[in-house]
Amino acid sequence: MCAPALCLNGAMLVRPDRDRRTVLTGVAALALTGFVAPTASGARRLFDAVGITAKIERAAALAALGADFIVESVADFLIPFASDVEFAPNRRRALAAPLRIRGCNSFLRDPSLICVGPKADHARVLGYAETAFARLKALGGEYIVFGSNSARRIPEGWSKVQADEQFIALLKAMAPLAAKHRITVGVEMQRSQECNYLNHIDEVVNVVAPVNQRHIRVLADLYHMRVMGDSPDQLEKAARWVGVVEVAEREQRTLPGVSGDDFRPYFEALARGNYRGLVDIEGDGTAEQLRSAFATIRSQAADAVHSTRSMRAM
Repeated sequence: MCAPALCLNGAMLVRPDRDRRTVLTGVAALALTGFVAPTASGARRLFDAVGITAKIERAAALAALGADFIVESVADFLIPFASDVEFAPNRRRALAAPLRIRGCNSFLRDPSLICVGPKADHARVLGYAETAFARLKALGGEYIVFGSNSARRIPEGWSKVQADEQFIALLKAMAPLAAKHRITVGVEMQRSQECNYLNHIDEVVNVVAPVNQRHIRVLADLYHMRVMGDSPDQLEKAARWVGVVEVAEREQRTLPGVSGDDFRPYFEALARGNYRGLVDIEGDGTAEQLRSAFATIRSQAADAVHSTRSMRAM
């Protein structure tokens, strides 16, 4: 039997007799929940890893272009409504791939999974969620993107106050399930063209903060934020609640580097807010565009950290 984990300042430390996969998963999970571990050199980084939303079959090609991890689909890959036998081939493919699936999106896509309104079915959502959490954990994954615009859309005649009450109640019920499987749920703001609820980062903080649980976090999607006019200052104020970051260019939702968008003001806001964790690129393109996207994010993140350190030193 493995020796028990140690606890330091609320963060779980895995003993060295745990297997390597468990250790790596635990360290990554701490990054998602706000625990900042120093590097060997003491250098400060903004992003521990840069991933991309893609099918696991593309892992080898994307690793060669600079990806550190993959974000797959809950609905299409974890398939929570399917049996364990049906899920087994996906599990084998994921564990054999050269990149780990650290996150999954497309969380609540089935029309029967409703979060707010008179037809909300939290029991069904929670049952589905626990299966998704368990399966992602079995792959060594760490977070699920809670965008799910159709599941959380406010129906006509239902108020935002009512929706907030329901959504906070759902997150509070989901929190112990997420903690049980050590999965972080990242609630994502979405532009108003896609959903009529939780369109700004401060609105997401307002439903995440009352839960006050380390496995329920804000997912800061810089594409949605910039379309909706959320500023770097708003991101800095929310940074303590941010568990993961997504990024794409503003005008055509293209890969970083295609149109030359400058994300440094937002990266600087994250650095000032002491964020350290994962960033996921959304988008696709040629091999050269993909290689450029990973390099662009790393370069702009390094510039942001340097700028922030220089300002603090003044």
